[in-house]
Amino acid sequence: MTVAADAGLRRQRILGMPVDGIELDQAVQLIVNRSAARPPCGGFVCAANVHMVMEAHDSDAFRTVIEGAQLVLADGAPVAWALRALGVPQHRRVRVTPDLLLELFVACESQGLKLGLYGGDPTTLAAFTDLLSEATPDLDVAYAWSPPFRPLTPAEDTAVREQIAAAGVQVLLVGIGCPKQERWMADHADGLTCVMLGVGAAFDLFGGRTKEAPRWTRNLGLEWTHRLVQEPRRLWRRHAKHDPRFLVLLAMQVARRADHARNGRSDRRARWS
Repeated sequence: MTVAADAGLRRQRILGMPVDGIELDQAVQLIVNRSAARPPCGGFVCAANVHMVMEAHDSDAFRTVIEGAQLVLADGAPVAWALRALGVPQHRRVRVTPDLLLELFVACESQGLKLGLYGGDPTTLAAFTDLLSEATPDLDVAYAWSPPFRPLTPAEDTAVREQIAAAGVQVLLVGIGCPKQERWMADHADGLTCVMLGVGAAFDLFGGRTKEAPRWTRNLGLEWTHRLVQEPRRLWRRHAKHDPRFLVLLAMQVARRADHARNGRSDRRARWS
């Protein structure tokens, strides 16, 4: 059973992909509770943005991966807007990087939970761990590894599982990009007892490779433009491919929902006429 079901949250499908209606503070608490549970619960958490929604829309296999997540957060502003348009009372986005992670680091430090880091290049990973040691000196970063860009060999993958387990990691941040990180978490969910959280570009931000978007872009849901300016060669194709289709398909879904609601009201009135 998912965390969402356990907590009585509302899970709504956006273009077929499930997203949970939950606010940031509650999400942090659920992740911490699951990480501290005995016996360990494991599982993984996804941070949904337009890119992820469209990847799931285009691939049945990837949508199945997301459906296996214990929690799917409305990380992107358009995803939070979509939840509200579809009737879910989502007050604001659950911005994983850095908002949720900063609260999670403090919670892990105060509760003695062991953190693991899987992602980034060696330079950003080292800078990330240095930042954590300065900001949260009592936080136990029990595991940190920068995986190669190529697929791991079976022997390497087995070694990774064994090292994470031996370190006693309870919360594992996986930052190797969507959809790779979600597939990795799903593939390792049965073999690891820690809670995994897909964090995308968090390693680059905390490692100093990229900068946080200005508040005004975040408030307007334009954070993606800031990232696009920083990494145009990597991101422009993604936005050109996904963003227009997301807007059109979401408008169609919202229109169908409104039409269904109108027809339902008409049917109820007809029974009394």
